[in-house]
Amino acid sequence: MQPTVDIVIPTYKPGAELKELISRLEAQSHRPDHILIINTEERYWKADLTEDFDNVEVFHITKDRFDHAGTRHMGAGFSNADVLMFMTQDALPADDTLIGRLVMALTKPDVVAAYARQLPKDGCSMVEQFTRRFNYPDESHIYRESDMAEHGIKTYFCSNVCAAYNRSYYVKMGGFQAPSIFNEDMIFGGRAIRDGMAIAYVASAMVYHSHNYNCREQFHRYFDNGVSQADHPEIFKGVPAMGEGKKLVKATAAYLKKMDCQHKIPGLYMQSAFKLLGFKLGKMYRRLPHFLVRAFSLNKEYWDIKVTVD
Repeated sequence: MQPTVDIVIPTYKPGAELKELISRLEAQSHRPDHILIINTEERYWKADLTEDFDNVEVFHITKDRFDHAGTRHMGAGFSNADVLMFMTQDALPADDTLIGRLVMALTKPDVVAAYARQLPKDGCSMVEQFTRRFNYPDESHIYRESDMAEHGIKTYFCSNVCAAYNRSYYVKMGGFQAPSIFNEDMIFGGRAIRDGMAIAYVASAMVYHSHNYNCREQFHRYFDNGVSQADHPEIFKGVPAMGEGKKLVKATAAYLKKMDCQHKIPGLYMQSAFKLLGFKLGKMYRRLPHFLVRAFSLNKEYWDIKVTVD
């Protein structure tokens, strides 16, 4: 008997792309048992997005309750499946083997999480296309603690854009740590690696997912990234975080030169500077005035939740 799979998808102002995502999930060779949607703000929800599907359940929350970890953990609480799979509303399976390949990776005794390869969507910029290839290569790899010396912080990496988890281990670990401004998946990955478990990157499990962020958007995202690392020294302290970023910038610049697109290199450097500035400010957020922290952050509601928790 094949393992049961439930898929949790947080949504906010979803459109036709969500219906396409559900259609592709329903067409999988390993069909999901339930698709659990945790939607932020019911007033933005359109019933026709899911009315054609019989195994989709929708739960509504208000925006002030949204949290990257807590909202996903809420969805996980509705599941009794063998495998929990998390996706974002803007990721689309590339073929009908996605679920099966991630589930297969979890059959290895020490693998407790498996994440998919992300391919660039149509209309994606050259820089973003290369970034996807750099971060999600065409060779699979199973990361264990022994990989730390070679791969550093990448050893902890996992992406809830599309990732599957052994539910019994997820429950044992208490799920994602909430509240979480960013990196709830990577924090879980770090805890799992330190617990002697492994994380699988499955290159043959593919989704289309990419963004053309501008400098301001990158600044906000990397500020929150820095905050998440500052909030979890038990995972990130002593682990170099910027080495992979430097490698990516150098490799992207070389690629642009090779493609005779040197004119795009200044934009690459500018965007990288905004990422670095955001990340460094996020790491030191406790020394910044609260109004600046909120202004710099992409996830404003997190700070209200954090104050309540603290």
